[in-house]
Amino acid sequence: MKSLKWWFKLHFVIDILFAIPLFLFPTEFLNLFGFTTEPLFARLVGAALIGIGGASYFSGKKDFDIMLTLKLLWSGAAVIGILWSIIEGTSKWAWMFLIIFALFFLLWMYFKKWK
Repeated sequence: MKSLKWWFKLHFVIDILFAIPLFLFPTEFLNLFGFTTEPLFARLVGAALIGIGGASYFSGKKDFDIMLTLKLLWSGAAVIGILWSIIEGTSKWAWMFLIIFALFFLLWMYFKKWK
């Protein structure tokens, strides 16, 4: 499962790259992508990314199954939420986030079901 640990570390880096600006500069960061929101909710998402990314980074082999379940739930729910927002007319940047979350969902499903 060396490759899974590598993916967990990459996921940590991506989570942190989004978490820090969401947490520290929510309004400014989201404005870059054409989103407006209450800073509280952006900071909650940032906190979730810190938690999920941190758990990915520090997980050991015995944690892989539960971490994959958590990542499938997170990315699957995100895909549904992003699609819903696209239908309602959100920023065009939502498509990029949809692709990212969908690809991670497929990656985690691969490791959960076939590895």
